[in-house]
Amino acid sequence: MFSPISVAIFLLGAIVASFIGVVVARLNTGQSIFSGRSRCDICDTTLSSLMLVPIISYLASGGKAQCCGAKISYQAPLTEIFLGGLFVLAYSKIGLSIALPLVFVSMALVLALVLYDLSHQILPSSLLYPFVAMSIAASVASQPQSDFMGTLVAAVLIAASLALIHILSQGRAMGFADAPFAFGLSMLVGGAAFSGFIFSFWIGAVSGIIILARRPKGSRMGVEVPFAPYLAAGFLLAYFTQWNPFALTELLIRQIAP
Repeated sequence: MFSPISVAIFLLGAIVASFIGVVVARLNTGQSIFSGRSRCDICDTTLSSLMLVPIISYLASGGKAQCCGAKISYQAPLTEIFLGGLFVLAYSKIGLSIALPLVFVSMALVLALVLYDLSHQILPSSLLYPFVAMSIAASVASQPQSDFMGTLVAAVLIAASLALIHILSQGRAMGFADAPFAFGLSMLVGGAAFSGFIFSFWIGAVSGIIILARRPKGSRMGVEVPFAPYLAAGFLLAYFTQWNPFALTELLIRQIAP
């Protein structure tokens, strides 16, 4: 059973995710992020406050815009539920502490970066470097100094490896911005950094196979896939589950071996 504080934290996450959607939609478009009413993407009608309530508005309208009846993307309610869930998981993991609001802001920035990367295949510095700074602050607030130094070393090694992949592939394998993004994720998850790094590549490999399998037969066109979502998924999976990929691999081998 959820406690009142868990419910409140979930609602906070949903509201923040709704605002993140506005940030991602307006960033680098010349529109103000903090002012200006939201409008329908189809008919440009100004949306009322009741039409913008996270999750509830989407469910109440049956996934259709009340102004023109156009179908609404399910991305908004899914991200609201997702970030609300992440906030609750973070609260369950570290409790009410100085680090908690820093982790909340870091996770909100992760969501913004992933959504922007999915839309534009780029990680904007206006979101990326605040995320790195906030993740460092969260790491300092949540770990003893000895653990922090270990996390910092792991973060540098992981970021350097991605930067090297970028340089050796001349940018074809991944963008350079993935390196500082991985650095920030490593600082955020602490001791789960190396596990998260491995999970990211596993998730990316499985997704890549699925994408290739669904490509039209005979097509030779390349498919550009942003790596930031896989990094975020892998690191957050390791952070909240504390799964050890090496132990999972050993278990799988034991199951397969005669």
